[in-house]
Amino acid sequence: MDEEIDPDGEDANAVLVEESAELLHILSRQPAAVVTELLRMVPGEAACPSQPASGGPEERLQAVLEYFRRAGTAECSSFLGRVCMLCDDIPMRLESRLMSVAGHSSSESTTPAASDQRSLSPPADLQIKRPRIDYWELYVAAVRRSLQRRWERLTATQHMLRDVQLDHVWFSPRTTNRGRDRPDQTPGKQAPDGDFVCLESRVTLDSFLQESTGKMTVLTGQAGSGKTLLMSRLGQLWADSLGPIPSSYLFVLLEFRQLNLLLRPLSLSELLFQHYPPPEGGDMAKRTIVEYLLSNPEQSCWVLDGYDEFQGKLSRADPHRGTPGLENSLPVADLISGLLNRQILPGSTVLVTCRLRDVVDLDGVSDKVGQLLGWNHQEIREYVDNFFRGKDKALGEKAADLLFSSRHLLSMSSLPALCNICCICLDYLLLGERRQAVRSSRIGETEKGADGGAQIPPDHKVTTEKDAHTERSTDILGNGTNGGDELFQTTSEVPNTLTQIYLTLLSAFLARCSSQGEDQPNSSRFSQSSLRLQQSKLCELSRLAWKGLEEHKILFLEEELSPDVLKFSIRTGLFTQVELRRQNGTCVKAFSFIHLTVQEFFAALQVMTGTNVSDALLKKRFSLKTRWTTRSDQRKVFTDSLCLFVCGLASPHCTSTLVQLTRTSGEAVEQNWVQKRQKLVLNLLKTRCCSSSLTGPKVLELCHCVQESQDSQLAKQVVSSRPTLELRNIWLVPDDIDALAFVVNSGGGSGIGLDFGACSMELECLDVLPRCENLHFLSFRGRKYEDKFAEKLSSVLPEFKKLKKLEFSGTILTAAGAASLASGLQNCPSITEINLSDNNLKNEGIKHVSAIFTHLQSLQSITLGQNHTSLEGVHCLIEKMSSCSSIQHVHADSLEILFFLTVTGSVSQSSLSFLRLNESCSSVKSLLLLTALLTVCPSVLELHIRLKHPVQVSIVFNDETEKPTQQRPKVLCVSSCKLVPAQLERLWSSLGSSSDLTVLDITGFLLSNYYCIYFFSSAGNNGINMEGVAMLAAALCSSDNLTQTLISNTQSARLELNFSVFCRMNRSVLPPADITTVCSKLTQCQSPVQFEFICCSLSSEAIKSLIKVLSKTKSLRKLNVSQSITSTADALVLIDCLTHNQNVTAVDISLRDEAFISFDQVKAEEVSCRFTHFILNLDDLKRLLDILKKGPGLSYLDLTGNELGDEGVKILVDSLPELKISHYANLSNNRLTQQGLLHVAWTLCACSNVSGVEVRVRESSLEREHLVRLSEIVSTCPTLDKLELRNNSLRLEWIEELMKLLKARETEYTISIEECWMRAENAVHLLCRCLELNGNVQTIGIQQSTLRLSLKSTELTSVCLVHCAVDGDHQDSLWRIIQSCAFLTELDFSHSRLGEKGTEFLCSFLPLLPNLTTIRLSQGFLQSASIQTLKISNDNNASHKLLFSFPPRSLSHCRWSSSAELRLIEALGQCVAINVIVCGMCVCLCIRLNKIATDGHSDAGTGLDLLAAMEELTQIKEMELDGWKISDAGVQQLIRLLPLWKELRKIILSENLISDQSGEKLLDALQSCDHLQELNLSRNALGVLSAARMAVVLPALTRLSVLDISENPIGSQGVARLSKAIMCLKNLSKIHLTSVGTCELCAVTASLAHCPLIQFVGLGWNGCDDQVALELAKVLPVCHKLTWIDLESNRVTLSGAQALVRALKLCPTLQVIRLWKNKISQNEAQMLSLKDRRLNFSPT
Repeated sequence: MDEEIDPDGEDANAVLVEESAELLHILSRQPAAVVTELLRMVPGEAACPSQPASGGPEERLQAVLEYFRRAGTAECSSFLGRVCMLCDDIPMRLESRLMSVAGHSSSESTTPAASDQRSLSPPADLQIKRPRIDYWELYVAAVRRSLQRRWERLTATQHMLRDVQLDHVWFSPRTTNRGRDRPDQTPGKQAPDGDFVCLESRVTLDSFLQESTGKMTVLTGQAGSGKTLLMSRLGQLWADSLGPIPSSYLFVLLEFRQLNLLLRPLSLSELLFQHYPPPEGGDMAKRTIVEYLLSNPEQSCWVLDGYDEFQGKLSRADPHRGTPGLENSLPVADLISGLLNRQILPGSTVLVTCRLRDVVDLDGVSDKVGQLLGWNHQEIREYVDNFFRGKDKALGEKAADLLFSSRHLLSMSSLPALCNICCICLDYLLLGERRQAVRSSRIGETEKGADGGAQIPPDHKVTTEKDAHTERSTDILGNGTNGGDELFQTTSEVPNTLTQIYLTLLSAFLARCSSQGEDQPNSSRFSQSSLRLQQSKLCELSRLAWKGLEEHKILFLEEELSPDVLKFSIRTGLFTQVELRRQNGTCVKAFSFIHLTVQEFFAALQVMTGTNVSDALLKKRFSLKTRWTTRSDQRKVFTDSLCLFVCGLASPHCTSTLVQLTRTSGEAVEQNWVQKRQKLVLNLLKTRCCSSSLTGPKVLELCHCVQESQDSQLAKQVVSSRPTLELRNIWLVPDDIDALAFVVNSGGGSGIGLDFGACSMELECLDVLPRCENLHFLSFRGRKYEDKFAEKLSSVLPEFKKLKKLEFSGTILTAAGAASLASGLQNCPSITEINLSDNNLKNEGIKHVSAIFTHLQSLQSITLGQNHTSLEGVHCLIEKMSSCSSIQHVHADSLEILFFLTVTGSVSQSSLSFLRLNESCSSVKSLLLLTALLTVCPSVLELHIRLKHPVQVSIVFNDETEKPTQQRPKVLCVSSCKLVPAQLERLWSSLGSSSDLTVLDITGFLLSNYYCIYFFSSAGNNGINMEGVAMLAAALCSSDNLTQTLISNTQSARLELNFSVFCRMNRSVLPPADITTVCSKLTQCQSPVQFEFICCSLSSEAIKSLIKVLSKTKSLRKLNVSQSITSTADALVLIDCLTHNQNVTAVDISLRDEAFISFDQVKAEEVSCRFTHFILNLDDLKRLLDILKKGPGLSYLDLTGNELGDEGVKILVDSLPELKISHYANLSNNRLTQQGLLHVAWTLCACSNVSGVEVRVRESSLEREHLVRLSEIVSTCPTLDKLELRNNSLRLEWIEELMKLLKARETEYTISIEECWMRAENAVHLLCRCLELNGNVQTIGIQQSTLRLSLKSTELTSVCLVHCAVDGDHQDSLWRIIQSCAFLTELDFSHSRLGEKGTEFLCSFLPLLPNLTTIRLSQGFLQSASIQTLKISNDNNASHKLLFSFPPRSLSHCRWSSSAELRLIEALGQCVAINVIVCGMCVCLCIRLNKIATDGHSDAGTGLDLLAAMEELTQIKEMELDGWKISDAGVQQLIRLLPLWKELRKIILSENLISDQSGEKLLDALQSCDHLQELNLSRNALGVLSAARMAVVLPALTRLSVLDISENPIGSQGVARLSKAIMCLKNLSKIHLTSVGTCELCAVTASLAHCPLIQFVGLGWNGCDDQVALELAKVLPVCHKLTWIDLESNRVTLSGAQALVRALKLCPTLQVIRLWKNKISQNEAQMLSLKDRRLNFSPT
């Protein structure tokens, strides 16, 4: 601490000697002009006596200071005064001292030498600067006193138990965050991810602030971590000239909670003097101080505390805005922004405290950021000891033991404020335990002494708190042995949830004001009598807390609180007092809860007990917080603990407590109300549990909420919808792991996994992880996990008794960490799979891991790829692997493993079934070692080697589980090896005499004719000519074992022979002689043969030779000449095979797509013919027709896109009777004119053997005369079924004329006209005119812009206006027509606005339509008051079947009350009863109530009431309850009703809360619904149990046609069982299996072959690979009615898609295969789309 300056005792020379070093530093930074001026004060001969003239400025200044140190006092004083006048940036302390010395010595005489140079500085200069320094010093001194008094008040009120020492407060420094998002917001977090350094890099606050001078520093910490206390302590240390802030600075401490009260704009001067008392000297002093501050901003330190409480919004720096003046008034937010952005007081020291999530608001302006770390265990224990020091040492030890045994208490205690709360709870629990023990002891003694007397009640003696303490000290502890030891042998009941801790805290606070002096905790640690006594005060406090929560307010002024509540809150310790200063300067008292979580707890009490919080408001506020927050998120002052407390209070254990706090008419009513609110909370929580779209942070928060509720059923639902809990990039603390353990352990025996991806976590978390007892899968991925983490993990691994799979991949694990993991894994006998890939194990690490193989008898798979291993490591791996018979899969990436597999034969000693060795083959030696495996290892079945980068090697072994009779062929596939003949001969030698080889695939070899024969293989442009190919073909025909050979190259030309499945000659020029030579060798081949000549140059003669030879090939199955037929003449030569080969089954020749001919072994009865996209002139057409007439009968003929023109089509149509076509002919896109179209239509209709004609005209600009002619054709041709006119620019009057001309026929026909002007009023006018002009219309409707009508000799039965922008003003003419249509059966006005007038009219004429059965209306009709007037007539002579149908989600927009819902159902029930009694007929009833939005709630209770009201509706045929959130209770009700609904055809229960167990029972009940046709159970929680029940129930539902079980976690086992049921569903037309929790859908796909009527298959979002696509390709040819397949968001590649394209050729009815979001590139998608347009790769 600096000494006070005494001018009378200071000597100028002595001061210069003391401050010489600092002065030299200051002078060296001054401008050159100032230095020159000071140098002139020194005589020339003394300026630099020992330095050359060229010496540096610093040396010269050093000489100047040395001169004046030896000079006289007056001369030295003059020099110092001059320094003060000329120099800038002199610290205030130094400047004040120098000015004092210079002023004191100014009156003394100067030396002659100095007088010769110039006169001394006049005293007037000093008088200019002196007042500023005096005012400044006085004000700084006043601020010191103010901060000292502030600290004294703070320590007096808070009763601090630990000294606040800056060198004992730890911070974790970090760099400023320049990202967009807010950092991770994990409670109790010590160091966040990303920019925060590791925990070892921590510094004390004193050290952290040492280098903060002149910078903007941000200190972050959680609520209750002590930030405000630290800032007050920092100010007190500054006031005592201690601490890191220089004592010469002005220390300005501002609190944002105080700044919130400053509403009007104010100046910098007002902001400064608003916080501290104004200085003496009035406005002059204020102005002088501010001027000094503006000219010396570096002399100030601004501390801004609690930015998270600031209600204003900071602005970014504006370069165009200048520095505000002294008296410029600005809003407080702008002043603070200017201070932070360095626009105000640049160079000052700024210190801001805030929460971690608010750091992002200060990015770009902060220079340093540090996070306040929580207390460690030693600091927590020290605080607990201090808390209990004045009470009882034994009690303190017991409290510390209990605290460290409770995960929640220990986690809370890392924050000082919450540690105090924990100590209060423990004190209350332990003292209550002692009281109970003492009373029990006394009661026992009394009973013994009274000899059977009455028992003394526990509260017989009234004791004050002081007396109780004396009683504890004397009676219980006594001599230290009487009763004390016995007491601590009992275990206190420690709260096991956060909510229970705060309930205990509330009980502890209530005990402080109990009339009995103490509160006696019962088993729930709560005194019901105390709650009743303080009910009104607690209710008011909870309302106040909720109001503050809604208004983001934590401070409450004294006038906002009633005196009784204020007195109660202060007495109990719930409130702390804060002094605030208003803008006018007056001080007011404000109060806050002792911690934000306490306010949130009381707000939760209000939610659960207060009637002012509606159900709708609760649902709105009930949300799971995420730790991934963005910059746009609103700044929050609270800790987001409300949801946790609400879930905790929803537990049944809290019901009695909540009832005591509820103020209603009676105890029974109170209990019902509380239970209803608890049920609502649990239902909200259940909805979140079943959601599959939650991110990792929200899943973690959900686990916390479920743990608070202590509901094991909710925990089961969490893991049932997500068997593996995935957490990514968040910080985890032990409390998080504890919450995960509660959920995992509630999942029962099902396998549950935890997947931690790049999640930072304390090592202490691993101590808690073994609490997850049901854990089957554990994964750690990311570079944050290293050897130290692995060492800690290994110590807990043996505690996972059910762990089957461990993944520790993509980390920085080394051999040391692998050794640790191995030591732990060897004690895990149930482990079956280990993945340690992508680490840095090297050879030593591989040795450590392989050493444990013999200890793990259940180990089946081991993955060790990408670990930088070599020969030594692989040797050890193989050696150990051979002694472990259970290992089936090994994934490695080293070459040398091949050698050991070959030489040691270790594979044959194990049960290995698959081995992948990518990047392992780089030489011929390696390849030869591999091929030898086929001979030396009998268990090797398949060997696949690809040496082109990236290298791929895989080995498939025999499965020992297969029966001996199941002989599998051996396969060798070697591609892209570029072997020369000599190397290939070595390869063949390595195969030895193995006769089991049946498939040889050698692609990319350089061979000669000799080796072609030798290896039964050949390749064009690989050195082989056609002679070699012929020799190969002859050799293959004589081989019995070799069934497949593939040979190709990667040169410009490609020849591939695949025998006996394929013979490929691609990208080659093939003369006729060569084709004859090669193909003739295969004519006698007994195995099926397929020829493929893709992109080859084939002449007409070559094609003729090919056709001639093929006619002699008995085993021919297919000829593929895609992209080899380039002219019409060649195509006609090829199609002539129909007349030469009776085994042809299909001819498909296209210039754009594939071109192939299919054959069969027997003569074909009918042939399908597709000849498209050529240019056929009349001669070509006649030749084609001659060929077709000579050939067999045709099943269909497709001549699309051949540009035949009018004449060509006419010739073709005239020839149709001679072509013997059994199904259909397609003549689309052949450039017909309008006249040609009319002629073709008339001709077709006149054909006797044509059963139906469809005419579609699109964008053809038809004229009026064309319509007239069409009307004649349609009216007179009985075979023309449909006329479609789309976008042909037709006018309204033309359509009216068409309607006049259309006549009725005996058979019905339909007309469809689409024009863009058919909307709104035009649509209504057109519809009315059509009905007026033609009386033969049977049905008519306009949907969007399309008119559809059917005509027949009958009355009008249906009118529709859908989606055509019709409102009530357009409908007058329509109503006049409709009311006269007595035979009308259907009205459809969905998505149309009837208006009030239209609704009234509809309600009025409905009774006049006795045959009406169906009405489809929009929501406006339901909301209209006119519906109340609706009356439906009952005709005794006819059955009245009325179906009100509303479009999807129309009811969802109607705001109905629950009573309204029930009235609707009851009204329907009454209608049923009336019709049954009066008419004696069955009523068809359809109920659709999908996602109805009610007035405040749509909970399970409403669903139960709704179902109960349906009990009388026994004739229900359709039931839709989509989105009603029906839970298990509702399912039970539904199960009771289903046997009554014998006529049920359709039931939709999607998006409910049906569990797997309830689903099983529901399916059992559905067995009674024999007529069921559609079953929709999507978006529930059905699993294996439900799927197993489907296998039993569904075969009995023989009429079922639609099955939807999408978005249910059925899994692979469930799908396997479901596939058995699908085989029995012969009427199944649609099946939806989207997102069913497994990619193994091959079995269910294969089962579709047994469903002949299947039309739609949905398999999206399952991650299926090519196996499913290949299985679909097999099924497609037998599913003749299939129109739509959905495979979006799977893993289908180009190979799978190509298989589907090939299958599509045999599926003319299939319309779309959706392949969006698969592993198919954009270029590949375009290529596939060109081949077949039915492949859809778009998201819509």
